[in-house]
Amino acid sequence: MAPGSFLKWEQLADDVDDDSEEDGDPDAARRDARTPNDARLADLAGPVIRVEVLREFHVHDPQAVLKAARGAGWEPLPSQSTESDDPQDIVGAVMWLGEADAEIEGADTVTEASQGMRLYTEEGHEVADWSKEAVVADFGAGWRYSAAVRRGEQAKPSTKGKSLDFAALFATEAPHCDDPECEDERCQWRLTPRTADLLYTELCVLADQAYDDSEELGDRTVVPDEYDGHWGVFSYLPKLTFAADLQWRRRFARAADDLASDLERGQWPEPTCTAEELALHLAIRDAADHEVEDDAASDHGRLPTHRDDYDFDMCSEVFSQDTDVLMLYNARFDGIEDPDGETNQHMGIGDLRAEAWFEPFLNVDARDPHRGFRR
Repeated sequence: MAPGSFLKWEQLADDVDDDSEEDGDPDAARRDARTPNDARLADLAGPVIRVEVLREFHVHDPQAVLKAARGAGWEPLPSQSTESDDPQDIVGAVMWLGEADAEIEGADTVTEASQGMRLYTEEGHEVADWSKEAVVADFGAGWRYSAAVRRGEQAKPSTKGKSLDFAALFATEAPHCDDPECEDERCQWRLTPRTADLLYTELCVLADQAYDDSEELGDRTVVPDEYDGHWGVFSYLPKLTFAADLQWRRRFARAADDLASDLERGQWPEPTCTAEELALHLAIRDAADHEVEDDAASDHGRLPTHRDDYDFDMCSEVFSQDTDVLMLYNARFDGIEDPDGETNQHMGIGDLRAEAWFEPFLNVDARDPHRGFRR
């Protein structure tokens, strides 16, 4: 306004939020005019995106968490305002520190997941402040639980219908000595019968689950935040595969079967394409999380023991040529799948686009293209 002009308080109050003025935010008036703080969904011209975040923290050192929160400006609620089992307001401290993306001193992240959706007035959506119904987020059943349930449903003999003698297929000798640096053949790392058994089981479970989900999902796009089905395999693949069709998904299921077939022949699983490489990563992950019940009466419990049993870190290192495909899970590397991209070419990654996942690697023997599908 021109010098000497008068501004009535009512004019100011209409355009500027009191809290924003106190915070010294010069853009508050412009922002409030653009997005009124009391607007309904229908009042907003642009798209409205809802992001739901699930974070869980294991507080292994409560005092360290409380100290860090106080150092960041947090003040605990009065004891009468907190739950009876949380008099120090550790929940409030974690919530305060959890606002930032930095690690929390004294706590480890157990779960970190998020999902987003666009709100549409024609579908009855409303912004949370005006919503008649509670805003409820559904993150689905946990993948570890789902895998455990599937393992329970699929007892030996394996899902491929064969009872295998892993003790004979992967016979091992006792190590020559206890020296980890020993170069004697008997002291080299082995794929042991017990490790092979668990890995085979997880590959079969992965294949069966992928076949099941393929049939139900068909050619539809995977939308993780819409749980009209729980896609136990395909929702955990990189997002660039979400729009794949039925045939692509069946080929991914077959990729897990092909690796299981390597083990059936007493061979180490050797990925021959990107799909097999990721399938092997998933199977190794699930095998490492498998709770082994050492029951001497079970098929697994009767297998011989070895010092290399359940060394799945070594499985990842030995069986996979590289871990490039895992970069597809990191938003920092979006676009790295394109073989014409500068970063892709600089790192020598190759084509990681979904349509190229079944192209054979050049340094291995390709699978028989006429082998068909198990299901």
